[in-house]
Parts: sequence; C-alpha cells; structure tokens
Amino acid sequence: MTQYSIVTDLNRCVGCLACSVACKVVNDVPVGNYWNKVLRVGPNPVEGGSGHFPDVEMYYLPMQCQHCEEPACVSVCPTNASHKLEDGTVQIDKSKCIGCQFCAMACPYNVRYLNEEEKVVEKCTLCEQKVAQGELPHCVTMCGGRARFFGDLDQGIDGFLAPGDYESLDGSKDYDAVHASRVTLKEIAEPYGQDEVHRVPDVGNRPSLVYILRGRTWKA
Repeated sequence: MTQYSIVTDLNRCVGCLACSVACKVVNDVPVGNYWNKVLRVGPNPVEGGSGHFPDVEMYYLPMQCQHCEEPACVSVCPTNASHKLEDGTVQIDKSKCIGCQFCAMACPYNVRYLNEEEKVVEKCTLCEQKVAQGELPHCVTMCGGRARFFGDLDQGIDGFLAPGDYESLDGSKDYDAVHASRVTLKEIAEPYGQDEVHRVPDVGNRPSLVYILRGRTWKA
C-alpha cells in the first residue's frame, strides 16, 4: 500500500505563509478561499506558569486536506466525484461534481470550498501531477524553513523529503541544482519522540498528515 502524506515540523515553521501563497498562485485559488491555510495556535498559558508573558507558548499550524485513510467526503459523495487513489490521496473529478457540497459539510477540517465560477468543489490535491513526475508538492518546495516534508507513510516519516540547500551541493547556489536536490527529515530535523508526533483530531476518518511539535502543548 501507499499513503502519500506531508509531515510538518512545527518547531521549524515560522508562519511565513509561503506554503499558502504558493498554493494559491499555482492552483489559481480564488480570493477568500484556501487549499492550504496557516493557523496560529495560541498564545496559550504554559502549564504551571503565570498565564502572562513570558509564560505563554504558541505555534503555527498549516491546515489543508488531510487525505484521510477513511475520508468522510468520499463516503457522502453521490456521484463518486470525490474518490481515493491508490497512492492514498483524496481527489475530486470535476466532471462528476455537481456542486452539492455534501463533501464540504462532511469534512471535519473545513478544507473544501465551492468554486462559485465553476460550480464545483475544490481542495488540496497534494500536487498530484507534480508528484507523478517525481517532484515535491509546491507547499513543500516553497517552505523557506524546510519545515515541510513529503513521502509515503508506509515507508516511515524519517525518510520524508524536502528540498536540499546549497551547502549540501558543495557551495553551488544554482537554483535548478538546489531545486532538484533532496534532504530527508531525519537528516535535518531535531530529534523527536513518538509523544511529539501528532495528527489533527480523528473522528473515524483517520487523517494522514503528520505534525511534529516539541516542548509545547499540542492544542489542535
């Protein structure tokens, strides 16, 4: 089996919104809608602290389609427009979509919307076409902090990939060379324990995207 997913190291995420902007530009997402949005979680009081600065903590949480293993959006779609591929991603066949928005109402993460112009529902595709060509999703490629990594959950998250940097190329700063290079999560991420690996709330749909958060309280 295959279950493509994204791992986000929230300790590396600075909330720059590059992932969200890249997604909107490449996919021509209308103003007011998002395939990928970045939420601010907090500031929240640190446990045992005063509840006032500096005894507070916060982090940024990129939110998009979770490409669930048991997606509710697929089960409620009356035309099979929403469907799950063999690579584990959840996709929408626009030719079958009738714009009923049952899928949007069933999604527990509020990451689908109706394209008012085309009258079809849209969402993150995990850059299916780029991935099929051996590339990384745009949100992963454009992450300046290299906080986002792409891979197959069945192969373990340590091997998830992000773009490399010029230091790994013996000092070459050529854009195409850097763009084509790869680095794994294990190679650049700070150590983490299994209790620091999280997913958004599971209501029976089994979300596949993974988040790593160290030294802060997971609130999502």
